Amino acid sequence: MNRILENFAATTKSNLQAFEGLATQAHSSFEKLAELNLAASKAALTESFGNAQSALVAKDPKEFAALQSGVFTALTEKSAAYAQHIQSIFAGTGADFTKAAEARAAESQKAIADVLANISKNAPAGTETAVAAFTSAFTTGQKAFESAQTSAKKAIEVAQSNFAAATKQTTDAVKKATKVAA
Repeated sequence: MNRILENFAATTKSNLQAFEGLATQAHSSFEKLAELNLAASKAALTESFGNAQSALVAKDPKEFAALQSGVFTALTEKSAAYAQHIQSIFAGTGADFTKAAEARAAESQKAIADVLANISKNAPAGTETAVAAFTSAFTTGQKAFESAQTSAKKAIEVAQSNFAAATKQTTDAVKKATKVAA
């Protein structure tokens, strides 16, 4: 009984340390996001006053339209860069969380496998079939989990790739449209 309590305490301590690490990583990501937002708002404020001053000195409607077109193009490019930066912050945090979850899952699977091996060794006579069925079910569950994990990783990679492609297409389309308008 004492060994069970020791294992429970060790597992709890390990889980608490892992949670602390994840909480620290999440906090760091929030800090990065706050810094990005502060920098973006400061830049937007400075640029908006600069653009307003430029618009006030425009000599004719054509020059004003060219200034506005340039502002729109720059805004689109900066918005795309901002979105990519946010996506990279979230992707990095997601990767850290995934790595931690995979490590925890691997540790849990190993611990359960060890328990099953111990049960198999110490099983009373006549229970071999039940133990074998339980072990088989556990192994099947592990394989299903690993398959789902692999599928989720692929889905995330595809989503990130699609996001990058959509951002590039949007930026390119705006650049093309502003060149045609100018």
